[in-house]
Amino acid sequence: MRLAGKPRSGARIQEGDMTPMIDMTFQLIAFFMVLINFSQTEQDQRVMLPQSVLAKPPERPLQHPVTIHMTRDGSVVYAGQELATMQRLRPYLVNERMVLEGRGRPMSDATIVIRADRYAQAGVVQKLIQLCQEEKFEKFALRAKEDFGP
Repeated sequence: MRLAGKPRSGARIQEGDMTPMIDMTFQLIAFFMVLINFSQTEQDQRVMLPQSVLAKPPERPLQHPVTIHMTRDGSVVYAGQELATMQRLRPYLVNERMVLEGRGRPMSDATIVIRADRYAQAGVVQKLIQLCQEEKFEKFALRAKEDFGP
């Protein structure tokens, strides 16, 4: 193995093709961007979840989650849009129901995930659940932060 000195005449320097590595890098960047966008739709900065020692992560992913956020003042946020009244949520719920029916899925596959602010009134949350029940939704999940205690 020759390390020092001039290269022999006729010897060429070998260079690797970087195109596949650059392509894979861009594919990984795109994948993580999509992954981050999906996880951000589950959260809203206007909602501070209550803490509970009984809160546990779900055992398995939900089949068809429909996430609804409720702010401190009782306004509803759905798909990033703050709705002026709770009744404005009804067309979105009808749309979710039609999607399930179009796929031939039962309403029991859908779970309404309610992320209510810790200071939201319980009566307003109950009205939200009642509105969803009027649109034939059966399963509900209330989100809270896990409290690990002192």
